Amino acid sequence: MSNEMLLKYGCNPNQKPSRVFMEDGSDLPITVLNGKPGYINLLDAFNGWQLVRELKKITGLPAATSFKHVSPAGAAVGRPMSDTLKKIYWVDDLGELSPLACAYARARGADRMSSYGDFIALSDVCDVPTAKIIQREVSDGIIAPGYTDEALEILKSKRKGTYNIIQIDENYTPNPVERKQVFGVTFEQGRQELLIDNDMLANVVTENKDIPDDKKIDLLISLITLKYTQSNSVCYVKDGQAIGIGAGQQSRIHCTRLAGQKADNWWLRQSPQVMGLQFKDDIRRADRDNAIDVYIGDEYEDVLAEGVWQNIFKVKPAVFTREEKKAWLAKNTDVALGSDAFFPFGDNIERAYKSGVKYIAEPGGSIRDDNVIETCNKYGMAMAFTGIRLFHH
Repeated sequence: MSNEMLLKYGCNPNQKPSRVFMEDGSDLPITVLNGKPGYINLLDAFNGWQLVRELKKITGLPAATSFKHVSPAGAAVGRPMSDTLKKIYWVDDLGELSPLACAYARARGADRMSSYGDFIALSDVCDVPTAKIIQREVSDGIIAPGYTDEALEILKSKRKGTYNIIQIDENYTPNPVERKQVFGVTFEQGRQELLIDNDMLANVVTENKDIPDDKKIDLLISLITLKYTQSNSVCYVKDGQAIGIGAGQQSRIHCTRLAGQKADNWWLRQSPQVMGLQFKDDIRRADRDNAIDVYIGDEYEDVLAEGVWQNIFKVKPAVFTREEKKAWLAKNTDVALGSDAFFPFGDNIERAYKSGVKYIAEPGGSIRDDNVIETCNKYGMAMAFTGIRLFHH
C-alpha cells in the first residue's frame, strides 16, 4: 500500500493533474490488483463499498451493488432466485450460484440498461460463481475485500487484461470528519454514520400498522441504498433487492415516477410476453437488453417495424398492448418504498401505488403530511416516519 495514487485525469480528460491521497500521511485503504482505475471509478468504488458493507451488517447476507455515475443502478442481498429471475438476469445457464453470486445477479439485473459499464462492489470475498457472471458483462471494475485465486484469474481476463480490480481493507475506518473542495472553498462535515435499523421504522403513522419482518428488511435495504444515492432519490425494493432507483432528480414526484417506471420495467420483463421473445442466436447481450426495453415501452414500433425486427428476433413478436401491460403490472404487490426526504404531496403515493407499493419509509415533516397519510390510508398502505433525512451529494 502507499499514501497516494496518481490518476490519468479527473472527471474529464482535460482535468489534470489528478490523484487520490491520504491527508494524514497514512496508507490508502485499497490495493489495485489489476488495471488503472480512474477518478469516477474510485468515487463509485468507495460509495459502493460503504453500501454493501452496511447491507451485510443489517441483513447478515452477502450484498452487492452495481454503480454508475456515483449512484447505484441496483443493490441486493444474496437471497435465492426463482427460475424466472435467473432467466431475466441471463444467469440460468450458469448452474449453482452462491449467495454472493445471487446478490450480484440481482443487483445487475434490476436495471440492466443503467448497469451497462458499471463499477461493482461486493461485501464478501469474490468467488468463482460471481466472477463468472461478471466475466461476460460489460463492466469497468470491481471492489471487494478479497478474491479467491481462481476468481481473480477470471476477472483479470476481462477487457484484454485491463479490468480494474481493487481490494479494500475491510477493517479501514475513515476519519469522522470529512472535507471536500468546491470552487476553491473547503467544505467540512461530520461523516454520515447514521445507523439504519428497525428503530427507524417504529413510528408507523398510518391506520395499517402491520409491517412484516421481511418487509422491514426491504425498507431498510431501500434506506441504506438511498444513503449512497445522489439526491433527490427514492428506492423501490422487493424480496431483498432494489427494483427501481431514481437518483438526482430536482422534483420528488419526477423521482418517484422515474424509479417507478424502472420498477415497472423490472416486473414487465417477467411477463409471458417478454419471457417468450425469441431472439436471434447471434444478438449481443446489450442489444437484447435494449430491444426488451424498447419492446415494453411506448416506442415498441422501433423494434417491431418491418426490416428491423428481423435483425433482432427469430419470430416477430405480437405487440404488448397497454391493456396487457396494465393487467400484468397489477400482479406486482407488496413492494417497499423508501424516500431520502419527505413526500410533499400525496401524488407521490398515488404513483407508488401503481407500482405495487404497500410499505413506505420516509422522514415525515411536510406541512402536507396529513395529505400523504390520508392517501396511504386510502390504499391500505403502512408508512413509517423515520424522522431522518438521507441526502447525499
